[in-house]
Amino acid sequence: MDFDFLTANDKPALIALSTPELQETAKNALEQLGYKVHTAVNHGEFLHKYGQVAYQVVIIEELFSASTLDENESLSALQRMPMNSRRHSVVILFGFNMATFNPMQAYQQGAHAVVNPSEMFLLLQLIQKAVADNDMFLHTFREVQRQVA
Repeated sequence: MDFDFLTANDKPALIALSTPELQETAKNALEQLGYKVHTAVNHGEFLHKYGQVAYQVVIIEELFSASTLDENESLSALQRMPMNSRRHSVVILFGFNMATFNPMQAYQQGAHAVVNPSEMFLLLQLIQKAVADNDMFLHTFREVQRQVA
């Protein structure tokens, strides 16, 4: 078994995409941004990895290991998870039925951002924007947490 050790300076990211082309594009974009990328090939592996590491970015496909959105166990588990268990992650949902950066679709799916795979050429900028928006939203919360600690 290969072990992938994370250090305190690593920025971990998790990819759950079923299409190799999408997976490679997402991995390259995340690596360019300095993330250490892990991939999941099924729901069990996704949930195990997510439970073990505080991933900063999670990219998941609406049909990851499923034929319909309702059968996506990984996404359903993220949606049901209490916010204090997933606050550390920016969740980006890929879907052919999604309009890139549509905030209502993202909210409806329990994600920070949604991306249509037809706009993969913008993925680097879209990841940066989603992370920056989340950091800005949580800035006050994190500052108060830091002061209390």
